[in-house]
Amino acid sequence: MINSLRLNTLFCGIVLRDLRLALRHGADTLGAVFFLIVTTTLFPLALGPSLDLLRRMAPGILWVCTLLAALLPLERLFARDVEDGTLDHLLLMGISPSFITLAKMLTHWITTGVPLLLMSGPLALMLNLPLRVFPILFGGIFLGTLILSLVGGMGACIVLGARHSSMILSLLSLPLITPALIFGAGSLDAAVAGLPWQANMELLGAFFAITLPLCPLAAGASLRIAAE
Repeated sequence: MINSLRLNTLFCGIVLRDLRLALRHGADTLGAVFFLIVTTTLFPLALGPSLDLLRRMAPGILWVCTLLAALLPLERLFARDVEDGTLDHLLLMGISPSFITLAKMLTHWITTGVPLLLMSGPLALMLNLPLRVFPILFGGIFLGTLILSLVGGMGACIVLGARHSSMILSLLSLPLITPALIFGAGSLDAAVAGLPWQANMELLGAFFAITLPLCPLAAGASLRIAAE
């Protein structure tokens, strides 16, 4: 049985290894950031120069584009480790599959969620959001990207090895993260309108509290089946 100290060391080792690989092959992170920038920039071109209209539409635009951008790198989250045998090696060491999936989900959030979170600020200025709502924006996107990493990581394990996995992953993950989209965009929209926003943010936090234990467990079960 792996003791807690060695377990923590292995967890950090998995995360650091994946971070090094992400830095070496940064196309996934850059692709997600560029996708967010391009898709968000298209809305002012389509909606016209009205600043009031942009401000009203900004919460939904930012949330939808951010969550879609974070989905892009998920397909390869576990596929590489399955192909090169790393996953089998980790499982033979006696590491829990749920533990492995949690480390992978954290890596996805660091390499994808954090850059998208940082980019949401300049894009919010472009969409004419007032500075007073930026704490609600960052707090909501912070929780939203964490939720997507958890739910998307679970989906990536479920579709592992399936044909057309990217399409199946999107169809599986998007309905599951819809509550996060509703609560996150709702809190930001209420803050922009000067209305109480705390209830939506609390619901978003509750949704994160539900996904945090459940998604790694479900992902670990799917990962063990895929490895067999």
